[in-house]
Amino acid sequence: MKRSSLLLAVLVLCAFQCESKLNRAPTPAQADNAPHVIFKDGFRVKVEVAADDENRAQGLMYRDHLAEDRGMIFVFPQMGEYAFWMKNTIIPLDMIWIDESRKVVHVAHDVPPCQADPCPSYPPGANAKYVLEVGAGVAAKHHVADGDVLTFERLDNVTAR
Repeated sequence: MKRSSLLLAVLVLCAFQCESKLNRAPTPAQADNAPHVIFKDGFRVKVEVAADDENRAQGLMYRDHLAEDRGMIFVFPQMGEYAFWMKNTIIPLDMIWIDESRKVVHVAHDVPPCQADPCPSYPPGANAKYVLEVGAGVAAKHHVADGDVLTFERLDNVTAR
């Protein structure tokens, strides 16, 4: 009888331990499998990915807020000089053009929302494969400059269409 009570107690304890491990909240590293772009100073921007024509055309239109650590990365199928504009964009943005080696080739700071048609276009004057949009002032705050090499996390399997 004593042995069965001890065995039962061990099984109950194990069951509680297993259940508590299953119900534990994941650590931030486990919970955040979103793609990120990391600036030279270590600042991490969680990005939405726009890798097809429809998502690239929509971009950050109609958003009335963008947290400092959030952004959108536009992925193009090939290198090119991709001009951007701010039609239907409500908040000012920084735009960062990045080449295929993940080097910054141009930064447009504090680009204002478009107030009236036709909206001005913002060309980079350089070829890029990616364009990162973040809230206005983020690039300056983190000293993002031409020539900086950025780190991409969880973007290796993105295919641009």
